[in-house]
Amino acid sequence: MRRKSLEGRGGFRRPFEVVDYGALMAAHAPPPEYFEGDYLLGPDEIETRQLERLKQRAARAYRVPFFRRRWDAAGVAPSDIRCLEDLSRFPAYRVDDIRKSIEANPPLGDYQGASIDGALEDPVRIFMSGATTGAPRPTLYSQWDREAGAILMARALYLQGVRPGDVVLNAWAYSTHNGAFAFDEALHKWLNCVVITTGTGNVTSSRRQVELAHQYQATAILTTGDYLLHLADVAREMGLDPKKDFNLRALPNIGDRAKLEETWGVPNYQSYGFHEVQWVSVECPERQGLHIFEDAFVVQIVDSETGEPVADGEQGSICITEIYKTGSPQFRYDIQDLSFLYPREQCACGSWLRRMGAFAGRGDNMVKLRGVNVWPEALAEIALDDPRLETDYFVRAMREGNRDEMIVYVVTRAGEEARPAIAREAEERLKERFGVRIQVAIASPGELDHWTELHTSPKPKRFRDERNERRGA
Repeated sequence: MRRKSLEGRGGFRRPFEVVDYGALMAAHAPPPEYFEGDYLLGPDEIETRQLERLKQRAARAYRVPFFRRRWDAAGVAPSDIRCLEDLSRFPAYRVDDIRKSIEANPPLGDYQGASIDGALEDPVRIFMSGATTGAPRPTLYSQWDREAGAILMARALYLQGVRPGDVVLNAWAYSTHNGAFAFDEALHKWLNCVVITTGTGNVTSSRRQVELAHQYQATAILTTGDYLLHLADVAREMGLDPKKDFNLRALPNIGDRAKLEETWGVPNYQSYGFHEVQWVSVECPERQGLHIFEDAFVVQIVDSETGEPVADGEQGSICITEIYKTGSPQFRYDIQDLSFLYPREQCACGSWLRRMGAFAGRGDNMVKLRGVNVWPEALAEIALDDPRLETDYFVRAMREGNRDEMIVYVVTRAGEEARPAIAREAEERLKERFGVRIQVAIASPGELDHWTELHTSPKPKRFRDERNERRGA
């Protein structure tokens, strides 16, 4: 499907020669065609195609040592997949398994399905995770993977309001991380958008980013929700009204939906994706869950501790199997992001695609605090329920004396005289909800940046577990 004959030029093939773009678009339709066709398929058609692609993906993944070793130990093989339910027979894996693979086979591990040595014949790109949960994880992408992944991202951006030919600021960090480049590829190649590659505030000052968005009438600014709110503050300092003086039509930003919409006057639709697979799902205007791109994924929700599948509607860890890539597989990757699945039913928008809940935190960030299971994201949601507080926060878990403690750092612009009451009231809300005392500390805007890396990291850091550091001291 992808290969063409290798000809001359010193024995290498250029990226555009290794992908059959007609076959690519037939397998994964780009927008807007996707929303006029595959998006509206019925359940039987969706699942029949999923099963066919799942079988093909399993056969290819079995060639990769990491998966062959684990599947052989579990007594399963690609031929055991006869229906979608058979996927649960295959062992899931987590980030720790990838880290062990890298340690045993540095620097790439043995989980890659593409090769640097083979790049002359089959071009590859390498990107690394943002390392918000440990050491960076390298992933090799084939050219097919990059193009198909860009189509998935273009679909999500289109549903969120970006249109062909738009001017878009890309304020993500251009680095070893996949994010900025993946957005760039989707916008330029599949939506003909004009991308202004500003990078983060460390590369292009916030004031200059505001000037560019205003001068070029950008329809979207791609960055974290928190940084987009910061840009709104900068715009006001420059005498500009975020609602009236800009041309934003889309907010493809993850953050405080209500505050983003209030600030910019544009709808915000939630989405989900991660480093290895690009974009998995996106919310439609009905806002009844995130539609999963089921021509490219099978999404399961499993118990965060046992790994067993849970019922529809029950929160658990997202377990992803991609069925679109030709390079490094993600086959039952229990990524430990928390969500839930809706039953398969037709959305008011007309789509039968399975829907999932929005990202609800990290399963591996759970702290058992004096017998109570606590997630940092849940602490923040309750602690920040005060109009005097900003959306920025950071949570530390530590060992004090003979017991575990947690501190939630929140941000306010209120004066010093009001801060003790703000902290006390937040602590009371947390005590009422969780039944244990959790300390709240007040910070001023910008004070948490050295922890959160808000303006420098592709994904802000919100939690640090210091308990083992203290024990080892």
